[in-house]
Amino acid sequence: MSFEWLNTTLGEICGAQGGAIQTGPFGSQLHTSDYKELGIPVVMPTNISEGGIDEGGIARIDSFDVERLSQHKLRIGDIVFSRRGDVTKSALVRPHEVGWLCGTGCLKVRLGDETIADAKFISYCLRLPETKEWLIRHAVGATMPNLNTGILSAVPINLPPLKAQLSIAATLGALDDRITLLRETNTTLEAIAQALFKSWFIDFDPVRAKAEGLEPGGMDAVTAALFPDSFEESELGLVPKSWKTVPFTETIVVIGGGTPKTSVADYWGGDIPWFSVVDAPKKSDVFVIDTEKHITAAGLNNSATKLLPAGTTIISARGTVGRLALVGRNMAMNQSCYGLCGRAGDSYFTYFNTYRLVESLKQRAHGSVFDTITRDTLAGVSIVYPSERIICEFETTLSPMMERIKENLKKAQTLTQLRDALLPRLISGKLRLPEVEAAIETMLSEAV
Repeated sequence: MSFEWLNTTLGEICGAQGGAIQTGPFGSQLHTSDYKELGIPVVMPTNISEGGIDEGGIARIDSFDVERLSQHKLRIGDIVFSRRGDVTKSALVRPHEVGWLCGTGCLKVRLGDETIADAKFISYCLRLPETKEWLIRHAVGATMPNLNTGILSAVPINLPPLKAQLSIAATLGALDDRITLLRETNTTLEAIAQALFKSWFIDFDPVRAKAEGLEPGGMDAVTAALFPDSFEESELGLVPKSWKTVPFTETIVVIGGGTPKTSVADYWGGDIPWFSVVDAPKKSDVFVIDTEKHITAAGLNNSATKLLPAGTTIISARGTVGRLALVGRNMAMNQSCYGLCGRAGDSYFTYFNTYRLVESLKQRAHGSVFDTITRDTLAGVSIVYPSERIICEFETTLSPMMERIKENLKKAQTLTQLRDALLPRLISGKLRLPEVEAAIETMLSEAV
């Protein structure tokens, strides 16, 4: 499979196909004041994740500014690159992202007519470990790594015949499509869980229904009987009768973290996941199942960190504050985080309460160097606290949904590991497609 492969560069491919590599608009062309709450998305380096564009929190501009900067509009098959910071990040533009804008801080690679090189295949080439290492070595800038069109043009590409490119891209794409489907399913499940929490504990829908003489929707009579049928005044306004208004810390046990001595090799490389903010999951994934670093039992016993049981909520509390994770297996964490365990023995009630309070906690964070959430910060916000029987019922209702999110995340991570293992071997020609297609088909049929 490796014969007839052409050693070329990204710039030469673009030139041969009538494409181009272009820098996004400069800051003088697109100002902070141009960004709107609603409008057409502008892709910045922070929006580029592994092989895709994350729309969460994306900046937007109105159509007038998009047309003013029409040379930066994205087309199907374009590849958007982070120009500064993490210069290894790139994303292939998908159909629903056509017409979005390549933003400041990014580069746009347009492959052209694809007569000799398939855009999807090239996007996988740009995700190869050796390509990322090349980009890091050639990036310029003493403080922050930067790319330019010249550097990106010189990226080496080992190009097989077009038919082989299409086959390789299709095989890897099947894995990416299933990973995307699993994550989209998790997004839907997480939204349903959020909506249920809001209905029960923010909008008090079951209580309002009973106060109006109606049967609460979406629950059986036994569950409905747990809710009161009237409201009373509190410091937080009208709340269900007999529910308490209490500081958040009265509903949780707060656990601190720590770091084993990095100079002691015996403390590191064990089988206990050790969480820091870089391990925080995407919002829809909710759970953290594994981490970048691991410690040993000796590291756990000789530091301030503690073993967090599955179901603990982790919140980052220093520097990048307010990132959340629900512990999917026993693990430890560093001192920049807190572990929050529900006093009622709950997991999901505490997690979604913390999620609801994040913005308020971030606003209350303080510190001379880094934003910091302290135990006093946690104590400074109050919640409406129902009976433990209602909390227990909420946990029972949500459990199948949350377990499915966790299982989908595990499957997505397994498929990601498979894709990352296959990527360099397929693209280098060291592994033939018939050798892997059957195994991939089996894994995809299991990942449903």
